[in-house]
Amino acid sequence: MWSVLKKLKVAVLFGGASSEHEVSRMSATSVLNNLDTEKYDVLPVGITKDGRWYLYSGPVEDLCSGAWERHSGNVPAAICPGSGLAGLVAFENGVCRSLPVDVVFPVLHGKNGEDGTIQGLLELAGLPYVGCGVLGSAVCMDKIIANRVMDAAGIPRCEWDCMERWQRPELAAIARRAAEKLGWPIFVKPANAGSSVGISKARDMAELEAAVDLALQHDSRVVFERFVQGQEVECAVRGNDEVSGTHPGEILASAEFYTYDDKYISGTSRVAIPAQLAQEKLDEVRDLAVRAYRALCCKGLARVDFFVEHGTQRVLLNEINTLPGFTSISMYPKLMLAAGETYPGLLDSLITLALERAGGIHD
Repeated sequence: MWSVLKKLKVAVLFGGASSEHEVSRMSATSVLNNLDTEKYDVLPVGITKDGRWYLYSGPVEDLCSGAWERHSGNVPAAICPGSGLAGLVAFENGVCRSLPVDVVFPVLHGKNGEDGTIQGLLELAGLPYVGCGVLGSAVCMDKIIANRVMDAAGIPRCEWDCMERWQRPELAAIARRAAEKLGWPIFVKPANAGSSVGISKARDMAELEAAVDLALQHDSRVVFERFVQGQEVECAVRGNDEVSGTHPGEILASAEFYTYDDKYISGTSRVAIPAQLAQEKLDEVRDLAVRAYRALCCKGLARVDFFVEHGTQRVLLNEINTLPGFTSISMYPKLMLAAGETYPGLLDSLITLALERAGGIHD
């Protein structure tokens, strides 16, 4: 049992070899500024885009700009897949030293952070960690696999289709099939990416071909989705065996759809919490969020995104994010704060869930 009197050593991973590297730095800035240093010894560990790991001791405000990489105190570090070490290994002046870690908070988005890879390393190292396990992370990250699981579980979502890179010479036929099945416009997405990276809205064959080429720059597989005219709503879910969701919030996007710039740079989108829906519809969204969370093997936390279609009022699941944004304008913490949580209290609860899950069977 973990002692309540023990000051826990928390390693916070940020950056990463991912197209969402910059988003991770923004999220980690908020996390580091809100971890209670009376409860935790915090060990920030930055990962560069080319995959170098450093134990970082500089100012938190240098994360967002990327200036942290030039800090003179950076020490090369790694997590080794051996439970005997149970922490970080730092390499300084030709000396290798072990740094004990009680729990890891991987504030990493996208590939190599949210897709089960870092989770697998942490499992091999025997380290508790915040968020979903290997299976839940991998399934939710891959939109094609996630869609198939949701279809099998009877969770409503918009109509979709897919293709792989090797099918690129057949794009004309695939585009005709997608257009017949989904109609125009069509959203085109990389199967494995987040934060709206590589996503396009195609209105005709020419735009669809360009959208596929853009998506293939980010992944080898592409998803096509029917355009849904409706409200974009998101629900924050938390828990291991006992799971709860917040009332959903609504994205009032300033752009044609909720873009990367809208989410993380301009901050011009507005949100309504709770979403502008009738109470029974709010409850339906929340119930579906918890169902999807369980069906896709999520643990710890996730943000579940929906459309509520105009006219029909159908609730259609869009996607699940297993490590959603934690920036100052991100929906997951906003939803939790609107539900009465504090930011430090939210982080405490996620760390507690990580330690709780480590005491049982890892998924």
